[in-house]
Amino acid sequence: MAFDFSRDHFQQFGLPRAFRIDVAALEAAYRSLQSQYHPDRAAALPDAEKRLSLQAATQVNEAFQTLKSPLARGRYLLALAGVDTQEETNTAMPVDFLMQQMQWREAIDDARQQAGIVALEALERELRCESQALEADLAQALDTLHDHAAAALLVRKLKFMSSLLREVGVAIETLLD
Repeated sequence: MAFDFSRDHFQQFGLPRAFRIDVAALEAAYRSLQSQYHPDRAAALPDAEKRLSLQAATQVNEAFQTLKSPLARGRYLLALAGVDTQEETNTAMPVDFLMQQMQWREAIDDARQQAGIVALEALERELRCESQALEADLAQALDTLHDHAAAALLVRKLKFMSSLLREVGVAIETLLD
């Protein structure tokens, strides 16, 4: 079966184009497509077909990575709607969100300096909880309200949260080493 490169990621996996997705269905479709288009299956085929198989497998992997990540999925849905999230150019955020960011960064620095793994782990739980709340808001903005401006702001907020979570993870790993 030929791979259809013109289909968007949701179509490739047979999923509705929405932020809220069935992760189990995504994973099952991924395994099916991955086995179908795995380059090893094309090993005996002519070079052109091997390249197509590799390109299909690459696109399947890229689509899966995009859809399984809430941040990437939100970006992708907005891109499909022709909306630029302006993550690199629009750093305007509500003041309360920026103040909370500063508090979290200070808490990370304090815990790192005091070798406070317990404090970092608690902060990580708090940040994950806040990220989940933002993801729920993003689902509402995209799937229910179709408010692309609000969704773009939420994607930018999630990017901040992702950065903080990475920072906490690095701090924990550093202290554990």
